[in-house]
Amino acid sequence: MSAPLLSIRDLDVVARSREGDRPLLEGISLDLARGEVLGLVGESGSGKSLLCRTIVGLMPSPALVRTGGKILLKDQDIAGADPASLRRLRGAEIGMIFQNPSSHLDPVMRIGDQIVEGIAFYRGLGRAAAREAALEIMAQVGFTDPPRQFSSYPHEFSGGMRQRAMIAIALGCDPELLIADEPTTALDVTIQAQILRLLMELRAKRGLSIILITHDLGVVAQTCDRIAVMRQGRVVEVGEKRALLRAPQAAYTRSLIASHPSMPVEDECGEVDDVSDHPVAATDVAGVAGTPAPAAAPATPGRPRPLVEIDDLRVCFPAGGGLFSRRRSFAAVDGVSLSILPGETVGVVGESGSGKSTLARAMLGLTPLTSGHVAFEGESLALKPRATRERLHRHAAMVFQDPFNALNPRFTIGETLAEVLRVQGKVPAARIADRVGELLDLVELDRSFATRRPRSLSGGQCQRAGIARALAVEPRLIVADECIAALDVTIQAQIVALFRRLVRSMELTLVFIAHDLAVVRHLCARVVVMHHGRVVEEGPTEAVFARPRQAYTANLLAAVPSIDPGQSLFGPDPRLTVSPVPGTSRQGTNP
Repeated sequence: MSAPLLSIRDLDVVARSREGDRPLLEGISLDLARGEVLGLVGESGSGKSLLCRTIVGLMPSPALVRTGGKILLKDQDIAGADPASLRRLRGAEIGMIFQNPSSHLDPVMRIGDQIVEGIAFYRGLGRAAAREAALEIMAQVGFTDPPRQFSSYPHEFSGGMRQRAMIAIALGCDPELLIADEPTTALDVTIQAQILRLLMELRAKRGLSIILITHDLGVVAQTCDRIAVMRQGRVVEVGEKRALLRAPQAAYTRSLIASHPSMPVEDECGEVDDVSDHPVAATDVAGVAGTPAPAAAPATPGRPRPLVEIDDLRVCFPAGGGLFSRRRSFAAVDGVSLSILPGETVGVVGESGSGKSTLARAMLGLTPLTSGHVAFEGESLALKPRATRERLHRHAAMVFQDPFNALNPRFTIGETLAEVLRVQGKVPAARIADRVGELLDLVELDRSFATRRPRSLSGGQCQRAGIARALAVEPRLIVADECIAALDVTIQAQIVALFRRLVRSMELTLVFIAHDLAVVRHLCARVVVMHHGRVVEEGPTEAVFARPRQAYTANLLAAVPSIDPGQSLFGPDPRLTVSPVPGTSRQGTNP
């Protein structure tokens, strides 16, 4: 058996403070073979991202220090390498796709130029050749119009499009080892399948080795050769994917599998052992994967007035044009009509760029309407904009897709929640501190998080803080825009169970935007499918999922990764004939 490309031995990392050292990574030992794909799974805060940042020498804080262990890249210990050596390694030999693209893309630099910069530096190409290579990579990762989008800035893209740009930057440097930290988190299932297909093709053609951090066990089952499970800074289990998913040894691994919202509902990995020792209660797991979605609001004599009414809505944005040319525009939302009843749970699904988030922002008065009407509790945004916005601000809230950019970095989480409570005026000043604690309890965050700022939280923890802020409004309507995209499956189960309880107990109306169709199926009574700014299919969730009328909907469902590694995500594509990894069986290599 050949030597591994990467070998980690007894790696320890601590956080240093006045109170002493707090261990974050303890005794991590892992190997990565040449051409192998290793899946790294575990809860938010388990140390997955920190481990990979330690490998490339990009610690998120000076207070985090490696105190022991080795990191061998091709038998060279890079753990103690100087900054100049690490800079030469990053990009050329080790590429990294970060979890939060908004924090790693230059906001004042065009996307195409950011891709070209790495290609020109590491490949030694001229400007014209680097531009052609960048356009080719942009097409590979799912950009629909690379020549036009080459000149766009990050803020002009959706979260999914920014993630594609981040992937293009990493691939442009042609590294030997690629560390992908939740690379498909913000992507819809069809683009996720394209990205995963691309990574597998790159592994087959170039012998690329990949460490894939993800909370989606379906992605791991379909792409990885081996799986390493992390919890609280330790590796609790490592194994070949089929063996580990079929017969997990650790109770924590069994709880991860039990929490996966697989489609169909029946567990495809067999009987799940008892997971009562895990924070995710068995009732919460059943609430996601074992029971039907809440029924739609019942029809009553006279039919209740819709809480939200949308009629022939169009939202257009400028799309170029110069001083002597006619200014063009494109319709992000193009003629959408929709009614949402009080207490209803409505899922909105579709590819990235289909108009889901624009529809959500227009619904809450956060984006100007080009034409059409949006009414909330009978008040029209077009006819009475000021009064309707005031009503929306008091009775509706949004959970945004990007939790880091949605929270004020200068405020602690407690200060953020307290500000909302003070502005709303629904809670007496003397009770604000207690209410902040209650909100943190609701989203499963320890009350000590009230004193922490967003930069010290993981992606999942930050998103839960965003949900707490939405709940602080005591809303009648919550619009959740990809609110669980960055969460691991156990926390997803808790958040989905929380939404189900809120809908039942508070008569909450929920519009749930997601690319995870399995979660939508179990949470929402009705589903709306969007494509190119239009609603292409709508109806009861079970009916749409069981018998989709449109080919586009059928393709979305077919692209959902199954937790069963025997079911191919990619279909009969001859390009995915993957050579075996040295030292592994063909069965364990070809996903």
